[in-house]
Amino acid sequence: MSKALKGVVVSHGDVGSALVEAVHAITGDDRALVAVSNEGCSRDSLGLRVSEAAGDGDCILFVDLPGGSCLLAAARFQREHASTTVVAGVNLAMLLDFVHHRDAAPSEAAARAVKVGAGAIRLIGE
Repeated sequence: MSKALKGVVVSHGDVGSALVEAVHAITGDDRALVAVSNEGCSRDSLGLRVSEAAGDGDCILFVDLPGGSCLLAAARFQREHASTTVVAGVNLAMLLDFVHHRDAAPSEAAARAVKVGAGAIRLIGE
């Protein structure tokens, strides 16, 4: 792959911005991810925000919840852009992994992110 994948974190409120800022603080990489919030916008304007953030290249849309307006906007964009993959249930662990594996194909990077993100979930103290 000649160009690194872009990641877009689509979320409710400031969740996406907080995750993107945390990834930047940990990795120093401020180009891999961009945040899009659904705050204060209609379904159509959220779709425009996602489209502007994703652009035309290969992209993974990381969505905060597996339902709702953010997922609907991401899924709509994905239907129109074959080089886009959607991952629902974003967490910091998967975004950190994504930043270090942006040279993979979108489907491969997304599958890896899901595996790492799920593996980071632990019940502590029981």
